[in-house]
Amino acid sequence: MTESSKQRALVVLSGGQDSTTCLYWAIDRYGAGNVGAVTFDYGQRHRVELECAADIARAAGVPHVQLPIDTFAALGGNALTDDIDVESGDSDTSGLPNTFVPGRNLVFLTFAAALAYREGYGTLVTGVAQTDYSGYPDCRQETIDALRTAISLGMEFELAIETPLMQLSKAETVLLARDVGALDAMALTHTCYNGERPPCGHCPACVLRAKGFAEAGIADPLLERFV
Repeated sequence: MTESSKQRALVVLSGGQDSTTCLYWAIDRYGAGNVGAVTFDYGQRHRVELECAADIARAAGVPHVQLPIDTFAALGGNALTDDIDVESGDSDTSGLPNTFVPGRNLVFLTFAAALAYREGYGTLVTGVAQTDYSGYPDCRQETIDALRTAISLGMEFELAIETPLMQLSKAETVLLARDVGALDAMALTHTCYNGERPPCGHCPACVLRAKGFAEAGIADPLLERFV
């Protein structure tokens, strides 16, 4: 990896609150000219998040790539790719909610690493967090560390993976979004598991987002957009 590639970051951008915060965090840290974004079309039910990701990248002034991955939809069995109601509690034998898509972050980061290798990005940035969330195992620091090691070995590519939100509560994430200039972009984001705009307000994702903004003492720009 060249010295210049160490100063270039590729952000995994879903179109949601957390990845948008990470995009602006990366811009603040590396400069807009050194940041790119990648979004994955994995057959998710709510196509609006793909549009949101494109709008956010455009507003931020960074290059954006959308890559197709349809295997998760073919596998099915979760509320994000199948016509299954989102449940608020544990819903499978592992104790994980039915919004968990097994292997999703592992695959996303592997494909993002392949793109980073080709395009000369030395760092991946992802919005995973192990606090204040649903306990997805592919959002934990030990998972990210192990994956970084595997990618670096498998590609002979000294890749860094930054997780700015890993130890933050949702309220702290909102404050970080404010500090890195991402609040205006929050109006373009999509979080609702039920795919509604304006957001439904009662699914787990909406409840957690509302809790974060309330505890941070900041009005949610997305809700204000639909007033």
